[in-house]
Amino acid sequence: MAGPVQSIERAAAILRLLASGPRRLALGEVSASLGLAKGTTHGILRTLQHVDFVEQDPATGKYQLGAALLHLGTSYLDVNELRSRSINWADALAARSGEAVRLGTPLEGEVLIVHHVFRPDDTLQTMDVGALLPLHASSLGKVLLAYGTSPIGPVPQDGLEAYTRHTLITAETLTPALTQIRELGWAPEVEEMTMGEAGIAAPIRGLGGLVVGAIGISGPVERICDPQGHPQPHLITQVRNAARAISRDLGAARW
Repeated sequence: MAGPVQSIERAAAILRLLASGPRRLALGEVSASLGLAKGTTHGILRTLQHVDFVEQDPATGKYQLGAALLHLGTSYLDVNELRSRSINWADALAARSGEAVRLGTPLEGEVLIVHHVFRPDDTLQTMDVGALLPLHASSLGKVLLAYGTSPIGPVPQDGLEAYTRHTLITAETLTPALTQIRELGWAPEVEEMTMGEAGIAAPIRGLGGLVVGAIGISGPVERICDPQGHPQPHLITQVRNAARAISRDLGAARW
């Protein structure tokens, strides 16, 4: 049986490296990070550039991921079973709640948004498909953490990243919050990532009852929460009902 093709493995490693950070990388940085000779690295980069998987900035000569990968990612999302079975329910949830709806799955310690339904009004909104959210500061992420779908690992001594003064950054605050999420069956997020915004999310289960993702709504605090700052019960019910419906479509038993 033939073994792995080394050049493809190296090309994949380069793509992962370019995807792992927000900035462009020079040839020397790529080769040093992966322990490859500059000549080898340059040849692979030129090939990836030829098929539009990588782009080179003409001013700096540095490399970044190319536009063709976006099309591949979109094709993946189109055939992704979780997304395809969630679309109708997500649309209905947005219509009933009047808020934006996002569907998230775990990806390398973060939440990948695989589907996003705009809030059904005329306000300016930005498509979040492909965006990554922190596990500990988003309602979608806290669902995945609570049910063990995406472990967060040991909390650093100086705490997790704080996005606002409300972000749960220590084990002492996060652990009981995750326990409560499991008890309630849904996760809140009130100004933990962005001031003035809140969210509600619930787990999506697949065959065997395992949590495979989460669906949630997000919007201004004054619409998501009551005057006391608690998520509104009717919105919680709507989110949980959507999550249950998607779970049934994925073959999960009723719970």
